Amino acid sequence: MADPVPDDVEALKAALAAMCAERDVARAEVAAVKAERADDQALIAHLKLLIARYKRERFGSSSERSGRLLDQLELQLEELEASATEDELAAEKAARATTTVRSFTRKKPSRQPFPEHLPRERVVIETPTTCACCGGSRLSKLGEDVTETLEVIPRQWKVIQTVREKVTCRDCETINQAPAPFHVLPRGWAGPSLLAMIAFEKFGQHQPLNRQAERYAREGVPLSLSTLADQVGGVASVLTPLYQRVEAHVLTAERLHGDDTTVPVLAKGRTDIGRLWTYVRDDAPFGGTSPPAAIFHYSRDRRGVHPQGHLQAWSGVLQADAYGGYGELYKDGRPPGPILEAACWAHGRRKFFELADIEAAERKKARGEKPKAVYPKALEAVRLIDALFAIERQINGAGPAERLAARQAKSVPVIAELQAWLVKTRQQLTSSHGIVKAINYLQKRWPSFTRFLEDGRVCLSNNAAERALRGIA
Repeated sequence: MADPVPDDVEALKAALAAMCAERDVARAEVAAVKAERADDQALIAHLKLLIARYKRERFGSSSERSGRLLDQLELQLEELEASATEDELAAEKAARATTTVRSFTRKKPSRQPFPEHLPRERVVIETPTTCACCGGSRLSKLGEDVTETLEVIPRQWKVIQTVREKVTCRDCETINQAPAPFHVLPRGWAGPSLLAMIAFEKFGQHQPLNRQAERYAREGVPLSLSTLADQVGGVASVLTPLYQRVEAHVLTAERLHGDDTTVPVLAKGRTDIGRLWTYVRDDAPFGGTSPPAAIFHYSRDRRGVHPQGHLQAWSGVLQADAYGGYGELYKDGRPPGPILEAACWAHGRRKFFELADIEAAERKKARGEKPKAVYPKALEAVRLIDALFAIERQINGAGPAERLAARQAKSVPVIAELQAWLVKTRQQLTSSHGIVKAINYLQKRWPSFTRFLEDGRVCLSNNAAERALRGIA
């Protein structure tokens, strides 16, 4: 039964005030619970993302599907973090209307200090001239508190007018004038900073020119797509000599890493698959002092004529995978000199590791997928190849002679044991067995795989080229 409503106005006002207070308390409690729940959801999403990353690092999953899963988890975490902060502020606002409900405060990681290279603008708030307590004027400074706030100055556009006055000589009536200002592009209108920004946003930030044009127009500077494309073409032309210098530096190396990867190419009504080739110079593993560098070439297909053209005038040791298109480069009598093949032990190891990866098979089975056949026998090959990599880690950065001596002393016995295991295992299994296929991959290229025992400059893997392509992938 409801309480009787008082007839007295003051009593009604008191009852209304009590109801408003109860409503504020209820709202504050609900807001606090909502904020706490949002914080828990954000924490769960954060932990899921960490677990997914750790699993990927531990088990080496690099599939496109797992990459998309991480992207989705990051987007989910972003949304939940934003919602949790919004709910926290709402709970704080609701708690201020009461005296009994405490506001919910999220636990956040401590903020890192702002980078030292950022300029500091010091804004000093004037101190009071009289004491707020007694009104006295005898004040002395005890110290100061500094609050740092990160701020940004919005992008500003400006037109630079370079004025060149003309003068005439009263003696010979010749007209004199200062030379025109330098432009990066002949007869150009864009300054160097603008050109750098357009090129970097297109190639470094993957921002298409049409989106750049839309953003510039919103900022009050309309630039057409064709105009921006002209600037990109001009920048590419201007930077060609720099590219040629880098290319010349790379192709003077005695040893190169080579690899390629697919790139999607927009075509009429569909997407084509092009190729991006890279050749990497990295002398650091054998104590070289030349700076590392990489060059890239693009092609619409993967025909062997492309690497043959790229390395037409080069000779030396090429570390690459078993792509057949390199075959013409390895032929005897090739001008201007022979290219020696050095195979990648990381590729050879991977074929055995996949056959022995029990955990990967269990994960596929748990997802309802059909796992690949697992052969624990392949672990022996993985163990021996891992021993080779352990030796390489000990001599990384040493000179070619020192590396070669260490390999002759430590790696040769491991290679001999591995070769004996390959021959024995191949005799025990049928030709269609998965392990035999992995063995054939090594045995068919055995001189290339063992070239590191003859040359201290050769690396055990082609990871340098794969790292160069990681940004593209």
